[in-house]
Amino acid sequence: MTYEQFTSTLTQAAPPQDIPVLLKALWYDANNDWEAAHDIAQSSEGTKAYDRLHAYLHRVEGDTWNAGYWYRRAGADVFKGSLKEEWQFLVESLL
Repeated sequence: MTYEQFTSTLTQAAPPQDIPVLLKALWYDANNDWEAAHDIAQSSEGTKAYDRLHAYLHRVEGDTWNAGYWYRRAGADVFKGSLKEEWQFLVESLL
């Protein structure tokens, strides 16, 4: 699946069933279901990819302190671009 193919699914009623769970979380986030995305991020705390997603989601929420905690747990630098750029970066890294 390409980035364009993934983003074309955002108008569907539900995320595609055959995509990885972290992509499902980003699909939910893009569809304004922060809670569903956050539930996925919390489901495997301590796993770097999930912690990285968790950091992004707290940045979306506006909780920069908590986002910073999760970036550190993920071993990642705080993302310097916009939320849209970070979302795209995460999607592309998971495809």
